[in-house]
Order: sequence, then structure tokens, then C-alpha cells
Amino acid sequence: MNTNAPKALSIGGLETVYDALAAAIDQAGEDKSQLFLVKLALLCANAMADETHFQGLIDSALQDL
Repeated sequence: MNTNAPKALSIGGLETVYDALAAAIDQAGEDKSQLFLVKLALLCANAMADETHFQGLIDSALQDL
């Protein structure tokens, strides 16, 4: 078993994260939501400690906008 394999959230975990993110965006307000999302993305990238993987996630998120 590969213990270094990336972990993924369950559907329930994704729903929980989505709800928390939506609430935080609302709390930040329309004028600060972009700043909040950039700060969150940088915190996530730092926690991942893998800029190549993070760039791949950026590329994936840009698809089909």
C-alpha cells in the first residue's frame, strides 16, 4: 500500500468544505471576497508545500469557466 498517495475528501467532506467556504465568502462581503480567496489560496499552497501541484490545481480550476 502506498502511504504517500494523495488523499481525497469524501463527497460529504467536499460538501462540508463547500458550505464553510460559501459562508466565509458571505462573511467577507462582496468588497473583500476576492482578497479572502487569494489569502485562502496562498495559505492552502503553503500548507501543501508543493508549488507544482498547486499550479496544476490552478490550471484545473481555470478549465470550463
